[in-house]
Parts: sequence; C-alpha cells; structure tokens
Amino acid sequence: MPTANREPVLLTWLDGFTEVVGRSIAWLVIVMMVVQFAIVVMRYAFSIHSTVMQESVMYMHAAVFMLGAAWTLRHDGHVRVDIFYRRLSDRGRAWVDLCGTLFLLFPVMLFIGIGGYGYVRSSWAILERSPDGGIPAVYLLKTLILVMVLLLLIQGVAQAIRQVLILRGKLPGNTHDHGEAL
Repeated sequence: MPTANREPVLLTWLDGFTEVVGRSIAWLVIVMMVVQFAIVVMRYAFSIHSTVMQESVMYMHAAVFMLGAAWTLRHDGHVRVDIFYRRLSDRGRAWVDLCGTLFLLFPVMLFIGIGGYGYVRSSWAILERSPDGGIPAVYLLKTLILVMVLLLLIQGVAQAIRQVLILRGKLPGNTHDHGEAL
C-alpha cells in the first residue's frame, strides 16, 4: 500500500511510459523542421519537387500530434477553460479531472478506437498507398489513430489513479499552475 506522497508502482510505470514516448517523439519536430527546410531550398533554389519528402513532413506532423497527445495530457497541457477550475481546491480539481477522465476521455477514446478500427483495418487490407506516388504506407499513417487511442487510454488510467489517490489523501494535489499569465 502506498504511503502518503508516494506514487504506486503502476502509476509511476504508466507515467514513465508516457514520458518516454512523449520525449522520444519530440525529437521528430527537429527532423521535421530540417526536412521542411530542405524541401523549401530544393523547390525554390533548384526547382526540384519531392512528393515523398512533402508527405514525410505530413507523416511526422501526424506522429508528433497523435503520439504526443498522451504526453500533453500527462503535463496538463491541453486547452481548458479555467474560469472555475483554477478557483477550486485540490480535491475539487481532482473531482473535475476524474469525472473528465471517466466521462469524457474514456468514452471519446473508445468511440474513436471502435470507429477507427474498421477504417485502419480497411487500409491495411489493401496496403493503402499514396495516390500521388509518395510514401507507399498510408496504412501506417492511419494506424497512428489507434496508437493515439491506446496511448491516451494508458495515460487516462494513470490520471484516474492519480486523482483517486489525491481524493483519498495519499498524494498531494495538482501542482500545475492554472492561474492567468499576465
């Protein structure tokens, strides 16, 4: 049984997994910028066009957003209307976050996962390719939908565990600053 201010092993592992994925995918932003710069130079300096390079930027962009969503959730970086939330006590915030996880995050992720499964399966069945002669792996791009769902569900479980522990007084309240920046 965890002691006060000490996270259980499962919560630590789930948060750690999200952290590794998020920090790893963040490096893709630098690669994406370099490739985009190369595309611009090739196009305007040498009149060379590469569909594969342009599509690779789209793939990287999708990967950063879809695989980084759970990391953003972990660090409380999603857009939120803090008019009331910031004035709540730690327990009040924990209740709002727990309800949001249970009644919004989980159902929406399950909806996207169930709805997206057939879409992704169909793409894999034909090994969908780019219609423009670019990257011949559209099915991999579409698979990111299901990976995003899985990562957000994993982090959602961590968030729910954390909020329950806060409500039970086993962890300190939310340390994120929800005040307005001046």
